[in-house]
Amino acid sequence: MARFILQNIGKFILLMLAVSLGVFILISVSPIDYVQANVGQAAYINMSPEKRAELAAFWGHDQPLWERYGRWLGALFSGDLGTSLRFNRPVAEVIWERAGNSLLLMAIAWVISGVLGFALGVAAGAHQGRLLDRGVKAYCFILASVPTFWLGLVLLVVFSVTLRWFPLGFSVPIGVTSSEVTLADTLYHLALPALTLSLVGVANIALHTREKTIDALESEYARFARARGDSARSILIHHGLRNVALPALTLQFASIAEIFGGSVLVETVFSYPGLGQAAVTAGLGGDVALLAGISLVSAALVFGGNLIANILYGVVDPRMTKPGVLKGAGALELLGEQEARHDEV
Repeated sequence: MARFILQNIGKFILLMLAVSLGVFILISVSPIDYVQANVGQAAYINMSPEKRAELAAFWGHDQPLWERYGRWLGALFSGDLGTSLRFNRPVAEVIWERAGNSLLLMAIAWVISGVLGFALGVAAGAHQGRLLDRGVKAYCFILASVPTFWLGLVLLVVFSVTLRWFPLGFSVPIGVTSSEVTLADTLYHLALPALTLSLVGVANIALHTREKTIDALESEYARFARARGDSARSILIHHGLRNVALPALTLQFASIAEIFGGSVLVETVFSYPGLGQAAVTAGLGGDVALLAGISLVSAALVFGGNLIANILYGVVDPRMTKPGVLKGAGALELLGEQEARHDEV
């Protein structure tokens, strides 16, 4: 266990370094003019070349990439994420202010997509070839090919513009102070973005769970249980779900990255003030400090989700915690064995 913990700490540090360096490299090679993006088109046109160079030097964009990255990394080790150019505030404050909205949105969408996707996948696999199965597959294939932003625009036009059931955007009512915002107001503004993100995340989980359910119900232990007189429902509950649980658990926690990527588009469409919208603003404005901070937070969320999945494998299947099994990818190595063998048989 100590080795497992140390390995994951090392992987986490390397991941943070790789993500932050990648952000700095991408920003440095982008065609964005940082001065123009942060002072505005009108001010940039009327600004002298000397003033532009002075602002570029003040923001550090006239220095080599490795020097800027080293200075930022040194400040990071002291707990300073830098100052956002677009918001003119410390990056930590911007992330802290917007993290609550994004985490609430992603958590609701993650839970709904996971539960709904698992239920639809099991139901479709248990009724292979029937009307229910064909309907679930059609639903998943359509959603898997639909861009997140397009689905958000459709829901916005239908439910906000035409039916007027939900607000057009934002996380709170316009003209209301933060102290007057109620939980009902927050959930009301959150409903449509969360619905959009949930519908997109269902497809992959449902299709994958369907295939694993079919494999489990066609396995040798399922045929053995069927031969001794067990009902189809009993076989599905006592033999199928346990073998479907591990692959579904893997895919559910792996979908955190997909959920976060989708939230960037959803927050932009619905003008939802979260980390995704801040990341778009930082990217368009060349705000490398803010973009690096948000990237580190998102990478930490994905890494933490995968780590929790590895730990939960031992709860679902105690064999995962045997010596020599609990390694970085040790849990995944037993997925094939878990599907092909059942303790009861």
